[in-house]
Amino acid sequence: MNAAVLPDFLTRDLRQALADAQRLETHWQGARMVWHGWGAAHRPSVVLLHGGSGSWTHWVHNIDPLRDAGWRVLVPDLPGFGDSDLPSGCTDVDALPAHLHAGFQQLQQSGQCADEVSVVGFSFGGMAGALWLAEHAQDAQRLVLVGAPGMGLTVPERIPLKGWRHLPTPEAQEVVHRHNLMALMLQNPNSLDDLALSLHAANVARDRMPRRRMSSTDIVAQTLPQLQVPVSAIYGEHDALYKGRLPELQVAMQRQAAHWGQWHTVAGAGHWVQYEAAQTFNAALLEILGA
Repeated sequence: MNAAVLPDFLTRDLRQALADAQRLETHWQGARMVWHGWGAAHRPSVVLLHGGSGSWTHWVHNIDPLRDAGWRVLVPDLPGFGDSDLPSGCTDVDALPAHLHAGFQQLQQSGQCADEVSVVGFSFGGMAGALWLAEHAQDAQRLVLVGAPGMGLTVPERIPLKGWRHLPTPEAQEVVHRHNLMALMLQNPNSLDDLALSLHAANVARDRMPRRRMSSTDIVAQTLPQLQVPVSAIYGEHDALYKGRLPELQVAMQRQAAHWGQWHTVAGAGHWVQYEAAQTFNAALLEILGA
């Protein structure tokens, strides 16, 4: 365990709030997974799983409030993203549960987290969390899905994302990053601040798991009946994955989950709800975690 080096693009306030970050590493089948930790290890743990093409920085506005509320906050870079290695044969979300389970067991055995555990997964991380706890129910007592796909519901009017790696200049790439953030992640143009742009650009450059396809399937819908832990959900009102279908999504989740918890819709927010409406999101998450 070492002190984590925080990225330069964080605001001054965030750098101060997250300055006590610990860098933790787990290893399994020759692959390293990098975790960031905040708060005392004896506290109840909340594990935050980031979205596709992301890293732990998807949660920069949520870590400090969770730690201050008494939680041990553990945020991995999922295999193939951020600082974590891409394991051999790991091409989509269905390969992640074994790595998450092995890494988490190592953290518990080394005294880095207590037995009371909640898993919160955003988007791709929500799929990973559902599959993880379906296979290893003993690892946590609660699952919270945030903007998770994989429910078999589609919206034809989604704006397609654009490629950027072939573009010759940072300026041209920035134009595409802005387009993609507004097409998928954010609802209000004012939410696309310098921090969102910088962390998105840094994250997508380190995405080593291309051509993922399972988010367009009904993998989460198939998994919900298998979960033996309470499942709750938080979605932005204008989530681009479910525009016009959010009420239908809520009904489907409540019907299919074997153990249902709570549903929260965050008004005015898009897919990246924990960033765009952090204060409202944090209150909803703390309500679920305290239930």
